[in-house]
Amino acid sequence: MTDSNGTIKVGEKIYDTKVMPGTIGPSVLDIGSFYGKTGMFTYDPGFTSTASCESKITYIDGDAGVLLYRGYPIEQVAEHGDFLETCYLLLYGELPTAAQKADFDYRVTRHTMVHEQMARFFQGFRRDAHPMAVMVASVGALSAFYHDSTDISDPQQRMIASMRMIAKLPTLAAMAYKYTVGQPFVYPKNDLDYTSNFLRMCFAVPCEEYKVNPIIARALDRIFILHADHEQNASTSTVRLAGSSGANPFACIAAGIACLWGPAHGGANEAALAMLAEIGSVENIPKFVARAKDKNDNFRLMGFGHRVYKNYDPRAKIMQKTAHEVLNELGIKDDPLLDVAVELERIALHDEYFVEKKLYPNIDFYSGITLKAMGFPTSMFTVLFAVARTVGWIAQWREMIEDPSQKIGRPRQLYTGSPRRDYIPSSKR
Repeated sequence: MTDSNGTIKVGEKIYDTKVMPGTIGPSVLDIGSFYGKTGMFTYDPGFTSTASCESKITYIDGDAGVLLYRGYPIEQVAEHGDFLETCYLLLYGELPTAAQKADFDYRVTRHTMVHEQMARFFQGFRRDAHPMAVMVASVGALSAFYHDSTDISDPQQRMIASMRMIAKLPTLAAMAYKYTVGQPFVYPKNDLDYTSNFLRMCFAVPCEEYKVNPIIARALDRIFILHADHEQNASTSTVRLAGSSGANPFACIAAGIACLWGPAHGGANEAALAMLAEIGSVENIPKFVARAKDKNDNFRLMGFGHRVYKNYDPRAKIMQKTAHEVLNELGIKDDPLLDVAVELERIALHDEYFVEKKLYPNIDFYSGITLKAMGFPTSMFTVLFAVARTVGWIAQWREMIEDPSQKIGRPRQLYTGSPRRDYIPSSKR
């Protein structure tokens, strides 16, 4: 597909521009020279109609409810692959052969330990520190320990930094959890797979043998796959913007984690769980649905609708199945939160109000219930999101660094403040 010509008319003047087509999805107008030609900026709060980059990694069709990783539907990737295979796909663009997968697994596994001095770093935090605060600090601090992988102009160092972060984020996340509950850190065990190793680091204690439940490990692995990347969302855009300045990769990922911490982004599954708990039982649902429809009521149903998806979130279908598998495996057959969730989903898919506004259940709707059943406290939900999303951030960061057209990010503004005025000494004010 090739570029074509287009025009933009401003008043009586017409300006030439390029129309750049994507492989699939909307075409874009190239307005890179618009300011130079017209002396005007474009105005797009939230960048909802602006393509900030060219990318080959992830594609979303919100109207059709489609999510593709390098062209592969998320449903197929989550059903047939594992998380490290997904990591390879996002990083390198193709599914690995058996030999490539074995080599990649080995390269990640050999980086799972963190510098022993990091344990002392954790002791500087209060025991009640939020795990996300600990993650922002500890991931940023990795650049103080691994000086041999911070030169972004060196492809080899970029690769080593990528492997290190994919491998070490679960270790740091488990350490953050252990620190807040007052238990000793558990070292990685490299004969376990990625997700089983993480579960062991979180829930094992030195005085007892810990056996990983394969059903739970597979469910968490699937959750990681579903969260691995999601195009140019707020945290990914943050990573790209930080990276555009030439910041080291550890600092860029720490910036992404900080952005993810926001309740409108990574904290949505925690909010959805809190809402289900507030509703309490199926009998209370009509009252809360009525409140959600009332424009004068501040109550909002969390876990419904999505900034991008205007159809059923394709990840939610997989997450619903995963939630049932986990609850059945753990013997949780009459969970009131799940009962509320199932009934709310039924209403959302059939009630005229929800259908008209396209308020379909999203991935956060079910993931909170699943993680809670696994034993994770709500404060860890966003941390798990960060562990999964790290590979997407890294893939996006590397793509940006290797893009010859990339330049430092510099959004413009519409200034509406005071015009120029002269300073008045305090004695004359």
